[in-house]
Amino acid sequence: MLKEHISLSQLLTLVINFLLGSAIVIGVGKEAEQDSWIAMLVSTVLGLGIAYFFYFLVSRLPGKNLYEIMEHCFRRIFVLPVAFLYVIYFVYISSRVVRDFGELIASAILPHTPIEMISLTVALTMGYILYLGIEVLGRTSEIFSPYVVVFVLLLTIFLLGSGSIEFGRIEPVLGEGILPVAKTVFPSLLVFPFGELIAFTVILGMVGNFKYVKRVTLMGTAIAGLLLTHAVILMIITLGTDAMVRSNFPMLSAARQVSIGDFIERIDALVVFIMMLGILIKGSVFLYAALKGMEYIFKLPYRYYALPMSTVVSLFAILISVNFADHLEEGLVIVPYFVHLPMQFGIPSILLAVLWWKGRKKQHSGKNGVKC
Repeated sequence: MLKEHISLSQLLTLVINFLLGSAIVIGVGKEAEQDSWIAMLVSTVLGLGIAYFFYFLVSRLPGKNLYEIMEHCFRRIFVLPVAFLYVIYFVYISSRVVRDFGELIASAILPHTPIEMISLTVALTMGYILYLGIEVLGRTSEIFSPYVVVFVLLLTIFLLGSGSIEFGRIEPVLGEGILPVAKTVFPSLLVFPFGELIAFTVILGMVGNFKYVKRVTLMGTAIAGLLLTHAVILMIITLGTDAMVRSNFPMLSAARQVSIGDFIERIDALVVFIMMLGILIKGSVFLYAALKGMEYIFKLPYRYYALPMSTVVSLFAILISVNFADHLEEGLVIVPYFVHLPMQFGIPSILLAVLWWKGRKKQHSGKNGVKC
């Protein structure tokens, strides 16, 4: 099968946009209210540990992805059902990401456009990019990422210039104590967005200069975490805690507060671009992880499945929940405990333990051979 490679700069931008993804669309850590930024900052530090955990797993067998690591640990007959579970998991999360963006566009930007058409358009775009190859996704992310940073800075400047910001809204700091922050961090912020880096166990082995992968992955995680923390602070000091918690799309609501001299107004396009790029990258990475699983199971190049599976993602995005409230309830309350934790940390921890045991056994056998 054709060997693909992505550069370190492409990996960096993929990690940043992936973590921003749907997290910046629906907002994160809102349960901690005015202390959401503290919860986000703490989870970023812990997220660095999670990113290192996934890198460490892949680094035990350089050049191999998650599915190949599983086959190294266990027989293929036992790996196939687990690989199929991961395919379902990655398709499910990709569908959730597409639904996030579909709800944003259908309710706030194009209210007369059916959400089915929005979901289908986004999903087919993801499928076409992946049909062309992971390098195309990497180049897309690399080209457009600078605009994300510029647009975040512009949004901050415009909000400051319009006088919509009140720094007093961030007080009191830890007014309810540390417990609300702790409950927000675990498991919500650990599994979403940082635990979702499990998808990169399929990509890290493709980076050309692997010895720098750890540094780049951790750097991308830190930058994304700081950008999300900045976004949360911006939402709090612009909207206030109550309005931020009530809003389905707080970042978009904050952008709509911009009004400078009755001239610079309605800069929704800046926020939508940031969200659209993040959604496209995140949904595509999850879909790619699922396609590589199908490649492993059926032993056919993943490109064969790219467009058909993108239509499946589009269909699931619609059928996944009856409305946006149900979608959020499922994604933020049920999924973290019963889906994310076992798939993101349970199975990878077992794989790491088996790799460690096999390494020790091999080392012990080597020593015995030398003695003989």
